[in-house]
Amino acid sequence: MKISDSVKQRTYERERAYLSPYAQLSENTKGRARQEEPCNMRTDFQRDRDRIIYSKAFLRLKNKTQVFFSPEGDHFRTRMTHTIDVSQIARSIARSLALNEDLAEAIALGHDLGHTPFGHAGERVLNSLSPFGFAHNEQSLRVVDVLEKDGKGLNLTFEVRDGILNHKKSGHPATLEGKAVSLADRIAYVNHDIEDAIRAGLLREEELPQEDVKVLGSSSRDRINTMITSIYENSVGKNEVKMGAREADALEDLRTFMFKEVYITERSQKEEERAKRMLSAMFDYFRKDKDKLPPFYLKLSDSYPLEQVIADYLSSMTDKYAVAVFNGIFIPKSWALREEDIEL
Repeated sequence: MKISDSVKQRTYERERAYLSPYAQLSENTKGRARQEEPCNMRTDFQRDRDRIIYSKAFLRLKNKTQVFFSPEGDHFRTRMTHTIDVSQIARSIARSLALNEDLAEAIALGHDLGHTPFGHAGERVLNSLSPFGFAHNEQSLRVVDVLEKDGKGLNLTFEVRDGILNHKKSGHPATLEGKAVSLADRIAYVNHDIEDAIRAGLLREEELPQEDVKVLGSSSRDRINTMITSIYENSVGKNEVKMGAREADALEDLRTFMFKEVYITERSQKEEERAKRMLSAMFDYFRKDKDKLPPFYLKLSDSYPLEQVIADYLSSMTDKYAVAVFNGIFIPKSWALREEDIEL
């Protein structure tokens, strides 16, 4: 056996010795859609994590909206920082329950790869425009299956793909690690969106529902710690990952409060209307003249319906790139004037 092979074998041995009987062992993965030579050192889940980190879609997350469009401050969260938040929380849950951290991390890092520019506003717009509908979890799976690596996809394992597809609250992940990521996603976005809303002056801490604050805590750190502890106490030694009813109800209350006070407000609706006009105009533009699509997407339209490919292209854009493409299509460019032609 090569030394490098023994590294992976030691990982397998540690998982067998220390992980929960309900954890997904790396050596028992259901594998990939396309067979390929295994890595000598890394397990398949570790390899999936690395493929996601080095994908183009992952790099673009740093310039995609989480909640606030093109925030001026440096400390507002983007889709990238949200993804890192989810990964950290999911790994903490997995570690506490002796689940497979590598699998949880890979799912978390890939769960939002298909998100649109302009956050959930962009998702709602594309869902209304495309005859096939649009959901970011399904698009994330399409990114890793089809769009990455110039149409070859990342060829991820079944377990990572399943976790990405089923990370929404309505999903039913096949693994406990997938369930950990689904909970981590809700914990992360509610708590960190509260921080950003307070930082933006849209909320004051004292406006938060006080009954929920009493249950979960008055700071983001306290609330996250309370919820992870609740998950541990209600899941350890069980074939389940769930939060206690009291904490789960408080989290859902905070989520409802955020929709009312931050996500769906008069101010956010105005921004969403701007995003809708931009994305709608570009969608219609490319539908009428598909030859204006970039070469990769134009070629993709030979294999998939045009409207789906346009949604692929628009959803791949960062906020700034979407604005730049819109301006390039619809905003007249000024004539270059010589200095002597300018009347003073």
